[in-house]
Amino acid sequence: MPELPEVETVRQGLLGAMDGATITKAEVNRPDLRWPFPENMAQRITGQKVLGLSRRSKYILVSLASGETLIIHLGMSGRMTVSGDPLGQFHHEHPAPQKHDHVVFHMDNGAQVTFNDPRRFGAMDLATSDDIENHWLISKIGPEPLGNEFNAPYLVERLKTRAMPIKTALLDQQIVAGLGNIYVCEVLFRAGVSPQRKAKDISAKKIGALVPIIRDVLSEAIVSGGSSLKDYRQADGELGYFQHRFKVYDREGETCLNDGCGTEISRIVQSGRSSFFCKKCQR
Repeated sequence: MPELPEVETVRQGLLGAMDGATITKAEVNRPDLRWPFPENMAQRITGQKVLGLSRRSKYILVSLASGETLIIHLGMSGRMTVSGDPLGQFHHEHPAPQKHDHVVFHMDNGAQVTFNDPRRFGAMDLATSDDIENHWLISKIGPEPLGNEFNAPYLVERLKTRAMPIKTALLDQQIVAGLGNIYVCEVLFRAGVSPQRKAKDISAKKIGALVPIIRDVLSEAIVSGGSSLKDYRQADGELGYFQHRFKVYDREGETCLNDGCGTEISRIVQSGRSSFFCKKCQR
């Protein structure tokens, strides 16, 4: 499932096609994805000018002139791709319709934005823009890791009594938004912290030090266009390439990349997810 860097990369890729443009036609080609589309979604979106695109955790938020915001979640296999800009920005002709093109936005600038999702774990909803933070998908999400509200004192306070493993705690979307399995593995390796350690047993100094490491890892991944492992593609159809910079994720049995270590990367399963780490460097 795409994590914060992948979703942010897609959002940025949609800006040139959608921001400030009008949706002249919205095609909704099935009644549902992960759950049913909102009532009359195509009609409510058609003719609306896009006032802006933002991101909250792993959701893309498309603000419309109608006063509604379209909430988009890519799910496990969802892709949003752009084609056919008359200004030549995207350099793609409109592709032939595909079986899993579930939603298509036709923009007044000639661009076409297609949401394709073979596994149908993605989702879309419409919400009142002024009340978006109270929407059920968003209301319980913690602070953005790249924002000012996420800082060392905050993280120390939230984790000081948590008996769960630090890996599990950082994946909790109510503690911090948008972090997923890949980037938490990479963060803990850089921090030298074992994913198995209980959050409450880690010193406040080490917990606080996680904050800048989280920001660095996420920022580097966004610059790299995210990580392409299975289904993920950028909005222009290109692969991300942060996967070539992984230090531990998906490197079970390979040698630790820290100078002078030589230990093989281990893999364990925590809460149904694989954790990759170096037993020597992470304690």
